[in-house]
Amino acid sequence: MTKDNSALPADVTAAATDPATDPGPRSLAELEARLARDLDVLALPPADWVPARDGVLDVAIVGAGMAGLTAAFALRKVGISNIRLFDRAPAGREGPWATYARMETLRSPKTLTGPALGFANLTFRAWFEAQFGPAAWEALHRIPRLQWLDYLNWYRRVTNPPVQNDTALTAISGDADGVMLDLVGPEGPRRVRARRVILANGRDGLGGPFVPSFWRAVDKRFWSHAHEPVGFAALKGKSVAVLGAGAGAVDNAAEALEHGAAKVYMLVRRAELPRINKGLGAGHPGMVLGFHAQSDERRWAYNQYIAETGVPAPHNSMLRCSRHPNFALLTHCPIEAAEPDGDRLVLRTGRGMVTVDHVILATGFAVDWAQRPELAEIARHTLLWRDRYVLAGREESDFALHPYLGADFEFLERSPGEAPWLNRIHAFNYAAVLSHGKVTGDIPGISAGAERLADSITAALFTEDYDHHWQRLVEFDTPELLGDEWTEAEDFQ
Repeated sequence: MTKDNSALPADVTAAATDPATDPGPRSLAELEARLARDLDVLALPPADWVPARDGVLDVAIVGAGMAGLTAAFALRKVGISNIRLFDRAPAGREGPWATYARMETLRSPKTLTGPALGFANLTFRAWFEAQFGPAAWEALHRIPRLQWLDYLNWYRRVTNPPVQNDTALTAISGDADGVMLDLVGPEGPRRVRARRVILANGRDGLGGPFVPSFWRAVDKRFWSHAHEPVGFAALKGKSVAVLGAGAGAVDNAAEALEHGAAKVYMLVRRAELPRINKGLGAGHPGMVLGFHAQSDERRWAYNQYIAETGVPAPHNSMLRCSRHPNFALLTHCPIEAAEPDGDRLVLRTGRGMVTVDHVILATGFAVDWAQRPELAEIARHTLLWRDRYVLAGREESDFALHPYLGADFEFLERSPGEAPWLNRIHAFNYAAVLSHGKVTGDIPGISAGAERLADSITAALFTEDYDHHWQRLVEFDTPELLGDEWTEAEDFQ
């Protein structure tokens, strides 16, 4: 439908149709003023409406990275502000960006709005242009990794959630009325009670690095996992093998090369390196908003297909490695054995023998409850996908241990009645991908996921407090008419 601007003055019409007439904010201060204006015009955030319970949070969020911050702002947008976020990392270091993420730039297109929740002045683009200008934006190909962290730190500052850093979850339990979090932080151990809990604890939220059983028997001095600290400086002049076919493998190989490794082998089990990112083929609102409503068969098939076809490394990341003449990529090269030879490790592979100084396992993450002892009570009671749906011959799929989540991202009981508090905990982390798709940690869908989660928690809290809201309605007695606005007629005339 074409907008009719014929009734507007010419200068207003030009401004409405030519974005070049508004160059945008020229500083972060100007951008923040515009964002404040947006919120004011929209009357956001609304007043709190949830009745307070002494000493009880309405929502506790475990994790203050992108997912936790977005969920917190989505809750405040619907008038739920009695919340608190807890993160084990120091302030400004939340998430993977300054630790195990080693890519030069994000793989996501720079135009994605990410955690902005519909606010143009809260996007990365607005933040970037306010500091560097529109021309720099046009010249930018991909978002530098640490610049994305800078943006998230700004996002935290302007949305101002109550975060407690350096605070780790040590246990979680509950009853029919709430959830208890055992935490340890700078002030020592303590317990926090909340009506709802959001686990926004990232890619490894319900597990940790995946280490093939074969490698657990190899002396740890010979290998590192890509998602733990790797002493790259010590690899200068050494030969290194990186195991894996995805972005993590390429990023770690590049780090080793750039730190002066004499030779870096990237060893891939597959017959060829994945080339097509199948996930991009479903990057549209239909998948973001409709995936969770599909049948178990469809959700399982979609995720399994992506896993089996593989996700390739980004184009620029691959070039980061191949520009080095001492980089070698070998496909169809599974590791069959690893044996120490003095201070070096001899690898027997499907393509012959090679001796290296160090191996980096870029084997990704797994839902592995044993690596999360603080979630033992959830693990003991929660319904898993293997309990609800497993295709014949797929019992060993990595997805079998994923939680089978309800429509509101909530954990469900394996045996109804044994843990009535379980559905008060919402998985807003990677482990939700099988049930809900990529709306809990990936930049393209994070806002949609956070808003759906906030809507669900809003409905749940209102339902629990319905009697309070009913009584409040009955007792409401602020008149709009005082009785002196009219004179009642004495009769029909």
